[in-house]
Amino acid sequence: MSPEEAFGVFLVLLGCAGPIIVVGVIYYLKKRLEHKQIMAAIEKGTPLSELRPAKQNGTLWIKNLTVGIALFIIGLGCLMGPMGNDGFVMTIASILLGVGIAWIIRGVLNRKYQMQNQPSAKDVAGQSRNLGGISASETPHQ
Repeated sequence: MSPEEAFGVFLVLLGCAGPIIVVGVIYYLKKRLEHKQIMAAIEKGTPLSELRPAKQNGTLWIKNLTVGIALFIIGLGCLMGPMGNDGFVMTIASILLGVGIAWIIRGVLNRKYQMQNQPSAKDVAGQSRNLGGISASETPHQ
């Protein structure tokens, strides 16, 4: 391999790895800043329960489903594209299809789990009217 070809390969690899490196550095700096903020709050005497808000997983299933559908469509496009007969492209397309299907299943299961754990509107309305087994119309008057 000539030095020009080696340099070209190096540039292509650097171009592919560049965004990954940038995201990694940003993630590292964000975590470092969070750590400094937590340490400063601990030094001031703030309880640990007040430092981090509770995570809300309300729409996690939508995110999983969206990522799954996107990966599935990209894999399908690679499989049916002009280079679909190439073995390497078929391998990548198969991987994308499989990962996409896994994310879709994960999104559907998260939605099903969320729907089971979420109280229905009928139950919530019944609780506001029926306090302690006594309905609002049966409350004793003095």
